[in-house]
Amino acid sequence: IWDIETTKQLNVFKGHESCIRSVKYGSNELLNTILSGSFDKSVRLWDIRSGQQIQVFNGHTSSVSSVEYSPFIIKNSNIDSNVICSGSYDNTIRFWDIRSNKHQVYMIEGDKEDSGIICLKFIELKKKEKTKNVTYNLNLCYGSSQGYIRNWG
Repeated sequence: IWDIETTKQLNVFKGHESCIRSVKYGSNELLNTILSGSFDKSVRLWDIRSGQQIQVFNGHTSSVSSVEYSPFIIKNSNIDSNVICSGSYDNTIRFWDIRSNKHQVYMIEGDKEDSGIICLKFIELKKKEKTKNVTYNLNLCYGSSQGYIRNWG
């Protein structure tokens, strides 16, 4: 981490064993965390203040290309702000509960012709009609290694 005003390096996070492909800064309850995904097939959660690794999430069978903090509620459980997700060249998007000690809570397989998930983005789409006091839908878009953009919602 760098201080952009002083141009001084504040912290170095060490733990991945290969190239890091994706880094995200946390918000809300996860404000002081960084999420990273690597060619070493792991996803890691870091404490910004201490520079220490909080957790490692293993399960992908190929390089992790993208990580995101998830706003989703998985299968109506109350783990919304404690879920992270990762996309990989193994053609899966995996959701992890950071409270359950590295436990994977859900997995989406990409379309067979995708050949790998390259990037992820959660988007809020306005509904045409307000239903049950909900005016927005949360969707997950991903880009594949074959040039497709897919939308889950």
